[in-house]
Formats: sequence, C-alpha cells, structure tokens
Amino acid sequence: TLAPNQIVALEKRTEGWIAGLQMAALSMENRDDLDAFIDSFKGSHRFIMDYLLEEVLNQQPAEVQDFLMETAVLDRLCADLCDAVRQSPPPSQQILEQLETHNLFLIPLDNERRWYRYHHLFADLLQQRFPLTSSSSAGKEGVVHIRASQWYETNGLENKAIHHAFAANDFERAARLIEQIWPKMDMSFQTDVWLEWANRLPAEVTRNRPVVLVSRGWALLSSGDLENAEAHLQDAERCLVATSDVSQEMIVVDETRVRYLPGSIASARTYHALALGDNVQTMKYAQQVLNLSPEDDFITRGQAGSLLALMYWAEGELEAAYSSLTEAMNDFKMAGPIAFAISGTYGLADIRVAQGHLLEAKQIYERSLQLVMEQEGEIIRGITDIYLGLGMLHHEQGDVEKAKQYLAKSEELGDQMALPDWPHRKRRVLAQMEAVQGNFEDAHNLLDEAEQLYFRGPVPDIRPIAALKAQVWIQQGKLTEAWKWARDRSLPAAEELSYLREFEHLTFVRLLIAEFKTNQTEHAISEAMELLPRLLKAAEDGQRLGSLLKILVMQALAYEAQGDIASAREPLERALSLAKPEGYVRLFVDEGLPMAQLLSAVAAKKIMPNYVGKLLAAFDVEGLAGTGKSDSPVVRQPLVDPLSKRELEILGHVAAGFKNKEIAAKLFVSVNTIHYHTKNIYSKLGVNSRTKAVAKAKELNLLG
Repeated sequence: TLAPNQIVALEKRTEGWIAGLQMAALSMENRDDLDAFIDSFKGSHRFIMDYLLEEVLNQQPAEVQDFLMETAVLDRLCADLCDAVRQSPPPSQQILEQLETHNLFLIPLDNERRWYRYHHLFADLLQQRFPLTSSSSAGKEGVVHIRASQWYETNGLENKAIHHAFAANDFERAARLIEQIWPKMDMSFQTDVWLEWANRLPAEVTRNRPVVLVSRGWALLSSGDLENAEAHLQDAERCLVATSDVSQEMIVVDETRVRYLPGSIASARTYHALALGDNVQTMKYAQQVLNLSPEDDFITRGQAGSLLALMYWAEGELEAAYSSLTEAMNDFKMAGPIAFAISGTYGLADIRVAQGHLLEAKQIYERSLQLVMEQEGEIIRGITDIYLGLGMLHHEQGDVEKAKQYLAKSEELGDQMALPDWPHRKRRVLAQMEAVQGNFEDAHNLLDEAEQLYFRGPVPDIRPIAALKAQVWIQQGKLTEAWKWARDRSLPAAEELSYLREFEHLTFVRLLIAEFKTNQTEHAISEAMELLPRLLKAAEDGQRLGSLLKILVMQALAYEAQGDIASAREPLERALSLAKPEGYVRLFVDEGLPMAQLLSAVAAKKIMPNYVGKLLAAFDVEGLAGTGKSDSPVVRQPLVDPLSKRELEILGHVAAGFKNKEIAAKLFVSVNTIHYHTKNIYSKLGVNSRTKAVAKAKELNLLG
C-alpha cells in the first residue's frame, strides 16, 4: 500500500495520466524500494517507453515526428520559437494545434494557448529517443540549440538564451550573453545564479574578457570567497594592460563599460579589505574609487559610500555610518534600480535601532515598503527583508499580532524576494524568540543553521552567533559550555572595549551574573560590577542609546542578583525613562522573573505607572512567573519521557491536519526543525506515523 506522500509523488510524475499510473502500478508489484522507484519513474521506463513508442510516437506522420524531434530540447514551446529552431514547413502553429486537438501530451501554459510544454513522461521519452548530445555545434542538435538561444536573446529571455548556448557548447556565445546580463543580475541580487554560469566557462574563454573577470570577482565577493575574488581582479588588471600579442587581444561586448572597470576594481577591493577588517586599506581603496570613477558612475560610487558606512558602523561611529549610507542610497536611486535603492534599508534601520530610535527605524522600513509597492508588477528583491525588520520592531514593542503578520509575510515571500543573507539573519532572529520561550533545542538548531549559512562580508557582525549560543546556554543553566565560549573568545573583564565586541562583553556580564547566582562566586559579580560602568561610559560617549538601555538593564539585574533592590532602582528607572518614548517592551520582558520582580517594586512606588503597567501586563500575557498568571494549563503526561511544550504544540497542529511546511510557517521555524520534533514525538509515543501519533495523543489526553 502506498503512503499518502508516495501517492502525491506518483501523481505528480504521471500528471494524472491514467495509463501511466496503471503501468507504474504493474511495475511496483513485489518491490520494496517504492520511494526510489517513484523518484526514477520516467519516460525511459521500459513500460512507458514501449507504450509511447508503439501507441503514440510511431503512429504520427513523419512531419509530426520531425517536429517532436526538433523541439524535444525545449522546456516551453510557442509557434514562433518552434519556427525559429525548425526553419522548415509546415508552420509550427499548425502542428501545435494538431497535437493539442489530438490530446497528444501537449499541455497549455496560458489561457491564450500561446505557450505549451510536453507532458513530463513524453518529454523524457523524446529526449531519450532523440538524444541531443550537443557534442558538436555543427551537428543538427547543436544547430537547434543555437537557434533557440538566438530566439530567446532576441526576445529578451537571456536566461534561456544562456542555457541553450551552453547546451550547444558554444562558450563564446555564452560568455557574451553572460557579460551582457551581469548588470541586470547584479542589480537584482542574483549574483549566485550568474556565478554558476560563469563557473561553467573555460578559462581560455574568459582570460581576455576583463568585464567578465571583474564581474566574476564581485560575484565571488558576494558569495564570501574573498581569495578567489582577488585573483580574478588581478587577472582583469593584467587584461586591461595594453599588449602587442594579438592572441591576448581584449574582448569586450560593450566598449563603454571599460572606462568603469578601474573604479569597479577599486570598489571591489574596498569590499575585500573591509570584510577582512582592514580599515586602513578600506579607506585607501574607497578614495581610489572616488578618484577613478566617472561622476555618472552612481553604482560604483554608491558601493564605495556604503562600504565606508559599514566601516564607520563597525567602529561604533553610528551617525557617520548613517550619513554615509544615506548618501550611498541616494546614489543608487540616481542609478535607477529600486533593488539597489532599498538594499541599505535594513542597515539604516539597524543603525537607528543601535541608537535606540525604534520609531525612526520603523519609518525607514515603511518608506522603503511604500517605494516597493509603487513598482506595480515588478519583482523587487529585498522586500522580504523589510517585512522581517518590521516584524522584529513590532515584536520589540510588544505588538504581537503585527509582529506575527510581518514575520509570516517575510516567510511567505521567502528567498526569491530576499537579499542573499536573509536566510541567515532570519534564523538569528527566530532563535532569540525561541530561547525566550524556553524552546532551547529549537534555538540551538536555528543558530546552527544560521552558522552554516553565514559567509564573510563587509557587514559588521555586531551579534556573533557564538555569543548568541552562549546566551542560550546561560538561559539553560549550562554555564560550563558558556565559560568555554568565554575562554575561546579571551574575555577577561580587563580587555579593551570596542563596539564590535560590545555584545560579547554584555553576554560575558550575563555569564558572570549567572555564575554568582548559581555558585555564589563573589569575584564573578565583582567583575561584572566593574565592567558595566566601563561599558556604560563607552555607550554614552558613542551616543548609542540602544546599547545604553541594555547596559542599564544589566546593571539593574546585577544589583537584583545581590538582593540590592534599592540600588537596582536607579539604573532601571533611567532605562525606563529612556525606553518609554520609543515603546520598548521585550527589552524588559525577555529578562523574565528577576525583571518582573524589579518592575513590581517600581510600580509600588507609582513611577511611570502607565508604562510599567504595560510591561507587567506583557509578563501576564506571556504567562511568565512574577505575576502568577498563565494562559497555558499544565498537561499531565503519563509518559516516561514527557513531551516538551514545543512538541505538544506541534502535535496539536498535526492533529488539526496541518502539514509540516504549514506548521513551520506558523511557528516561524524551518521544516527541518519540525521533522526533528516529529521524530522525537514518534519516539516518545512509540508510533511511526502522524495518524498513529494523533490517535495515541487522544488516548493519553495530551491534546487538551
């Protein structure tokens, strides 16, 4: 008996073709590896091939068979395209209508009946029957691919044109197309796709193409491959040097782009230096960009400006960073591409958040969102990031519903509408949310995934993943693991402070407080109390209100850990007065019971009653200790290994009929995380399927 997922997969492979399903059923008799069979079930399967050959293909007139052979390489067909690749009678429109009339495995792709495709199994057969090896561009197969490439290029479908150029092994044509499409791919943040194409070009084809070499250097930088990027920039410089060797003659599709190359190379080296943390070289190359780039090269000049902004950001010079990044975004707007114009949105917003200006950060996101919405019908990469940013800000301000809406929208749009590092940043955000809810395994899984997705770049890593993991360990009470992190990062309190390591130092303070509360280690709390004023002064000197608020909160918690509630009130009241205008909520609520008790003490003094009351109400909604209220009744579990809170939540969604992908979207975690929890649920319940899990849960009254 086939499982539901196997039925869906088989129906997808056969596209509902009854005879195909019947033949698949015959083939599956007495087979154990059904998943492997379904995955490999194609038109080349002997039953399918015999049927399609004898009952379909061989029954067609010669002209139809020729048509099918010549168009087998096309994944989409229209009359104009087919005419271009065939260049022989009868007209393709006539044959397409004939195929559709006779229901000959031709599937329309639009209501106008202009575009079609072959049924997957039929397409498999055609390609198996008439193998287009593309071994020689002089052969029939190569000619068909070249003609298809030419048609797609003429009609502005460069991606398809490049595909068929490669299929014909016409690398010179592929290189020309790849060079032409770079600006479009770069401005839409699709350099990863472009790099896959460029990597397929032989070295002898690219060595004399400086535009391709520089573009490839930029694409490698965007992927985090700094070393190979520099090698390509050097190759481009050598190519630009005049030579009398005719064999080394420079090949450029658009001569006007050559004058922009020196500035682009300098800009790429600015990126490279900043990614390595070399601020001296960053400044040097940024100045070269301004000297070498024409005044109308807004993209290159904007890149240099944005890189300088990131350097200032890493140094903690936030206002200079904001000013420089704003100017860079204005350059990008002058150049035209909206994706570039909004690419700095989350950088600008993050800087304002670091300065404690949540309301202004929201306005930055909202202005960019409005700009995107005005581009009707245009796909703009970066909008996913805007929704993620808005979700984070509304979450911080305690607006749970809006936060969920924005985060769900970000997840819905996904990678296709995101900047390249969105998958990494999203997991960092969700991991912190999971840790606060006590879902520590999920938090660690998300941080592990974020670590795998991280690549070196110029954006300052203000909140390193290792430090985030250490914070989760501290919340779990796993201080041994956290102390190992501290030693690995050489974090004694006497170390010279810097903005780039501020988050690590605050995490270290958390560890010292936890050490004191757990083991009554006096020197730990003394070290924390010595470090906090230094951090406070650095934040004040840098006018970083966001940092200042966190440090004041930590000071209050350090006093609370010592039982000195009176001394805790001063930093806490200062934090409250600074946080209130911006609407901070999670800053306080995420600290749990100790903060709830401190706020209760402040409330008793009638200090900022409305704001403090709002914060205490947020504790009640969360069901956190300190108020004694909770909306989540404890479920008694007659299990040796009880289900966790998150496992019960997932089990409830399973019982409601939601699929793993839907559950992942609801909980803002990855599908892999849901698979992990589902496996644990099965193991604890002693079952091996969703249906049995739900039945067992009902039997044990686990679903409430």
